Amino acid sequence: MASQETMSSSSSLAAWLLLVLLLPPLFAAVDDGMRSGGSGGKCTTSCGNVGFEYPFGVEDGCYRGGGFNLTCNHTYQPPRLFLGDGSVQVLDISVPHGWALINNTGMVFNSTETRVVLNRTWDQLVGGPYSLSGSNKIALVGCNARVDLRARVKVKHGGRGGDDDTGSNLISSCTAVCPLDLEDMTPVFAIGSGGSSAACSGVGCCQANINLDIPSSYTIQIHNLQELGGSISPTDLVFISKEEFSYTNDMAFGNNIPQALPALLDWYISSDPSECTYESAPDCLSANSFCHAYDLGYKCHCSDGYQGNPYIRGGCHDIDECKSPQDYSCYGNCNNTPGSHICDCPRGYEGNASTPNGCKDIDECGHRETYQCYGECINFPGGFDCLCYHGTDGDPRKEGGCLPVKHHLSARDLGLFIGLGVGSGTILLLIAVGAPFLSRKMKVRKLKKMRQTFFNQNHGLLLQRLISQNADISERMILTLPVLEKATNNFDRTREVGGGGHGIVYKGILNLEVVAIKKSRIIVEREINDFINEVAILSQINHRNVVKLIGCCLETEVPLLVYEFISNGSLDQHLHVDEPISLSWKDRMRIAVEVARALTYLHSAATVPVFHRDIKACNILLDNQLTAKTKVTVFSFGVLVIELLTRKRPTYRTDQGDSLVLHFASLLRQGQLVGILDPQVLTEGGGEVMEVALLAGMCTRMTGQDRPTMREVEMGLENLRVSKKLASHDTASSSLVSQMAEHRMVATGDMEESSIQYSMEE
Repeated sequence: MASQETMSSSSSLAAWLLLVLLLPPLFAAVDDGMRSGGSGGKCTTSCGNVGFEYPFGVEDGCYRGGGFNLTCNHTYQPPRLFLGDGSVQVLDISVPHGWALINNTGMVFNSTETRVVLNRTWDQLVGGPYSLSGSNKIALVGCNARVDLRARVKVKHGGRGGDDDTGSNLISSCTAVCPLDLEDMTPVFAIGSGGSSAACSGVGCCQANINLDIPSSYTIQIHNLQELGGSISPTDLVFISKEEFSYTNDMAFGNNIPQALPALLDWYISSDPSECTYESAPDCLSANSFCHAYDLGYKCHCSDGYQGNPYIRGGCHDIDECKSPQDYSCYGNCNNTPGSHICDCPRGYEGNASTPNGCKDIDECGHRETYQCYGECINFPGGFDCLCYHGTDGDPRKEGGCLPVKHHLSARDLGLFIGLGVGSGTILLLIAVGAPFLSRKMKVRKLKKMRQTFFNQNHGLLLQRLISQNADISERMILTLPVLEKATNNFDRTREVGGGGHGIVYKGILNLEVVAIKKSRIIVEREINDFINEVAILSQINHRNVVKLIGCCLETEVPLLVYEFISNGSLDQHLHVDEPISLSWKDRMRIAVEVARALTYLHSAATVPVFHRDIKACNILLDNQLTAKTKVTVFSFGVLVIELLTRKRPTYRTDQGDSLVLHFASLLRQGQLVGILDPQVLTEGGGEVMEVALLAGMCTRMTGQDRPTMREVEMGLENLRVSKKLASHDTASSSLVSQMAEHRMVATGDMEESSIQYSMEE
């Protein structure tokens, strides 16, 4: 924490403090009639879109005392509901769960102090029902600042002893810092997650849970972490809300900053938890209700199997679980009972009716004596039939109840029966002999037609046209499904070598060559044209450090891709091992150079530039000589180099919540990289380590125009390797630093239009 307060930065700290639960004095008396379920039709139960009930109310006599009065302001359309005298808007109220959702307004503060402290004391709440819920979050959006939430926790002794103030305790805190190239930018953020948003995790934005109900007062402390201070401007923001915070790419949001956000209050029917026992409590008036004591008071709840309002007589009513039985795990016959229900299997079934398909049909014919069937027993779902055998008649449910029937057939009837039997037998024989042949023939035709349908659906003709100019590629690129089934022994489970949420990878033999066949799970139909174009382009890519696409099969619902098989696993598996010694510095440098070569080829030398945008250690495959094969932008490459230097995964976080890239950049500026570098790298790398670290720092600059191109990165790494061989490390290092400092990558519109985003993981 101390190190954060001394952090140097040139940007200014600004704070928009969106709090503040300024609740008015709330006093009223409650009519005894309300405790019995209301006072006729004179009590308002809704305002605008918000409904409420006792202990809340608008009119005198309709609410419980101690702060439960509400105000319905009809000057708005629709009308709006407020707590007390109308200073805090209510968005929703839950009587069964004891919370209120309010519209939390904000304030702007300017200052040149190193620390800005804003106190908000809820004097109106002392003895009242409300507290700030621990379900809320505190968030700071800005650069080089820390926000602290402190609260004075009151310990109640009872009697004349009063309350003891234990002092101001730190409840929650978070820090947001920015690299140099973000300090002059206005952060853009959103509420909620999804789409193109990213979590507020410390770079330009941070958030923290409160996790503690605050009873009566709190203090907000905003710390300017700049070394020289700086003025406060309303561009940095502080929020308290129940919502999740995240970055978004929607720049239009920056022009529509909300003036208020929803925050959650907990309320208690009484501030004295000692009044609560399981059997009774003064305010739990309904039958089938109980009380629950908390640190700040107690609440009433309906008993299990009941729902409603426990604060009025007769307010808790039975839940009819049988109206929606599956919500209560009943998959048989449901019978509702007061406070519960009975769930049994239907007649003719047995088992557990509380689980899906838990009731199984009873095979009565397997227990004839139990079910009294002494004739022919025919079982069916939920029951059975009991008949006398052919040639007998009587009562099959009695032992010996079926007696033989005397019957004489005429010669004509006998001949008819014989003729029917012979004819039926001949027909059945022909069907038995010909059915397998016809079935097999129809199955083959159906499979062939299905493969052709999938081929057309997956735009196979388009791929043929795109690769037809290169005879060598067109001959091997499009593979049939039977060929791949043979290569994988019909996709046998023993051939699986990897898999995940996106698909399964099989090892196969194709033309005496070991290949990897990826069988994806899903593909979006609107992306199939892009997929075909990417396959056509990637089929022409030939580089020793890029995994080669051998072919594809379009005769399945989701196309299959065939790649060269890389046998030695991924860089992630070799780098992150449990032993203290991992890959040597020589191997790490060589792998970085090989990945840079591959990316330079994809960015510059390929017919159409290919930008993968998903470089990470698990996407760098190694062969038996640990040669890098990238399945895979300059920033991601920089993150990979940092991972090679530190042997820490990109998901690493410091105790202060800083990410790996942010922590690395901070230590690089302070000249204290020794604290994060892999000891093996320090031992084996020598002077090269600092040069590579500087290069990684340049690649991970926050703005693209300040980063070098992949060609410049490759040249820098090659120069380092050559300089080591020539034993002129000092000169080469100086040249590398000056060279990389002069270059910036400019992404032109033409390059963006012709580039392709490509990911073998997806």
